[in-house]
Amino acid sequence: MAELNTDGGGGGKGGKVRSKKQNSKVDLTAMVDLAFLLITFFMLTTTLSKPQSMSLALPDKEDDKKKEKPIKVDENRTMTVLLGDNNKMVYYMGLLEKPIAGPKDISYGKEGIRQELIKRKKSVLEYSTALGKPKNGIIVIIKPSKKSNYRNLIDILDEMAIVGVETNAIVNDFSPEETKLLEGK
Repeated sequence: MAELNTDGGGGGKGGKVRSKKQNSKVDLTAMVDLAFLLITFFMLTTTLSKPQSMSLALPDKEDDKKKEKPIKVDENRTMTVLLGDNNKMVYYMGLLEKPIAGPKDISYGKEGIRQELIKRKKSVLEYSTALGKPKNGIIVIIKPSKKSNYRNLIDILDEMAIVGVETNAIVNDFSPEETKLLEGK
C-alpha cells in the first residue's frame, strides 16, 4: 500500500530533510490459515484415548442337554469370595464345610482383599512346589449375591488384575450356608 505525501509545507531551502518513516504492516492471513490447517491435521490424525475394559470370558449359549461332567479342582487352590449388600465381602479358602482359612469378613482395597490375595497366592505356589506339582496358581470364585452392587464386582475384578490372579470365575449359585454367612446369622 502506497501513501501519497500531500504535505503542502515548504520544501524550501535551508530546512533539514527528514526521511519519512513508513508504517510496517504484516499480513497475517496466511499464517492464521496455516495454523488452522495444522490444528485440523493433528486433531484428525491423533488417536483419542480409548476406553479401558477388561476381558471377560462368557460361556457359550448351548443347550443344557449337553451337560458335561463337573471339573474337579484342588480345594487347596480355591478361594471363594462372597459379595453381599452394603459393601460386605466374606472370603474362605477351600471348602466351606472344612475351610483352610476363613470364613472371614474383609474389606476392599490394598489393606483388605488385596493383601489377602497376595498372601494366599504365595501360599498356593509354595504348596504346589512342595508337592512337586507344576506351579499352579490360585483359583478365585467370585459369588455376587442379588443384593450386591455392580461396583463391588468391578472392584474385586480390578483386585484380581492388580494381584495377577489368572484364573477366576463369577458364579451365582449360593448354598444355604453361604447365604447365612453373608447375612451374618
